[in-house]
Amino acid sequence: MEITFDAIVVGSGISGGWAAKELCEKGLKTLVLERGRSVVHNKDYPTALLKSWEVPHRGQVTQEYLRENPLISKAAGFGEETKHFFIQDKDHPYIQEKPFDWIRGYQVGGKSLTWGRATQRWSSHEFKAPELQGYGMNWPIGYEDVAPWYSHVEKFIGVCGSRDGIEAMPDGEFQKPFLFNCAEDFMSKKIRENYPDRHMVHARWAHLTDPQEVHIQQGRGQCQARNMCMRGCPFGGYFSSVSSTLPWAKRTGNLTIRPHSVVHSVIYDEVTGKASGVKVIDAETKEVHQFNANIIFLNASALNSVLVLLNSKSNRFPNGLGNDNGLLGRYVAFHNYRGWVSGELDQFQDKYYFGRNPTEPIIANFRNLGKRDPNLDFVGGYTIFSGAWRGRGKEMSNPSFGAAFKEAQTEPGNWHVYMYMQGETIPKYENHVRLCETETDPYGISQLITSVGYDQNDENMLRDFLTQAQEMMEKAGVKNIEASDSEQAPGLDIHEMGGARMGTLLENSILNGWNQLHGCKNVFVTDGACMTSTGNQSPSLLYMALTARASNFAVRELKAGRL
Repeated sequence: MEITFDAIVVGSGISGGWAAKELCEKGLKTLVLERGRSVVHNKDYPTALLKSWEVPHRGQVTQEYLRENPLISKAAGFGEETKHFFIQDKDHPYIQEKPFDWIRGYQVGGKSLTWGRATQRWSSHEFKAPELQGYGMNWPIGYEDVAPWYSHVEKFIGVCGSRDGIEAMPDGEFQKPFLFNCAEDFMSKKIRENYPDRHMVHARWAHLTDPQEVHIQQGRGQCQARNMCMRGCPFGGYFSSVSSTLPWAKRTGNLTIRPHSVVHSVIYDEVTGKASGVKVIDAETKEVHQFNANIIFLNASALNSVLVLLNSKSNRFPNGLGNDNGLLGRYVAFHNYRGWVSGELDQFQDKYYFGRNPTEPIIANFRNLGKRDPNLDFVGGYTIFSGAWRGRGKEMSNPSFGAAFKEAQTEPGNWHVYMYMQGETIPKYENHVRLCETETDPYGISQLITSVGYDQNDENMLRDFLTQAQEMMEKAGVKNIEASDSEQAPGLDIHEMGGARMGTLLENSILNGWNQLHGCKNVFVTDGACMTSTGNQSPSLLYMALTARASNFAVRELKAGRL
């Protein structure tokens, strides 16, 4: 195959797919490198149409598989129907200096095949909160810089939601939302009655509820409310790079995808002062290849992009590409998901719902919004995902097998409501990843050491969520309320961020406001590694918007001869 391209994109997931789409549309011959296997939309979704009784172990993995994969089997959405979209623990070992569950999916499409699909916009406050509340560094950009790119992305991927006019969660380009069920509608009204500043509304989700012409051109159709998304959607009802951006890029004739390509490092040219290409190890043959390009986008997921940069050593950058200030790998952060509260409603015993809604409501952030609340003992905010469901099986005082048990299954059980938190965490210098000097992975690349943990701010925020969630449920008349702290390790949220953060100066950051490396202008990082802070909203939509923005900037700079 060709070895020289206009652009190289490392990674084919949510942000890598967007880089490929934008660069190819602008006429650049683009190589996408993916360390995992090839996955083609529809062709490679082996469990997508199986009924639960057609899966060999009814969705459970074997005890042997669990023993061999104690880490990846913790992941949300992992099961017998989806395990082919998650790595096995042995595929890519790393060293946990502190407990950190690094969830990965190595295949074309990456984790866009198994993501949660939540697509809230950040508020303008989230870009400014770190300095305003005194816990970090502001972003070099603001909401106004990203807003048009949010719209650009939302229109293409398809986002369902409602326009609520909420300060903490800006409106966007939405298709109609899935309807609340009766219990969710009840909870929303009760929260509004008791808390004028709290809003339980439709979250925003990357599901097509009203496909437009651009989605039909992508070959995608309406979400069928099967809630089997992580198996791969044969209808293209939810967004993934496999069903959307990568095929769109391929239509231009400018895209080359090379699976089984483990990127070892970015090659720096000491003469030109730019990156000239990447070094790749073939995952099947272990052969070493070099591919050249004018611009390089790193979209391998936050920690893998940082790993590649740390491993990209040269005379000019002995500690990793762009690492003049020693901050590469520092300020790694995540989202706090430890809190969960649930209970039961006595109402609506005569009602049920239709379909398997793949979305859920959200309670927009109401803590430290726009300024620090002096009455709180933590900084940052949290959003709350919520919902209600009604299972099968009338409650029995003495459940057992037999005729009575069988008869009970013909009737619905009680209504259950739940809330769980997605909390902002503080990026800290001591929370970091670095290369191990003695241990390597199966390709001879230094293993990554993770040293990331919680702090007192996280604990205080968790306590506040547990208190507030229980109080909201009590005021809504919820019974049998239970609250819990999962005590899960960082990383299991699958929202790892930072390590190559954006900033205004070389002294305080790795990337500038256009996602360029300060020290190597033709290398861009637009996945989670670029994040200056975590905010309280889900980050994937922001990754896509930043990638589209940086890609268009890169093409302009390239055509102007400045890259």
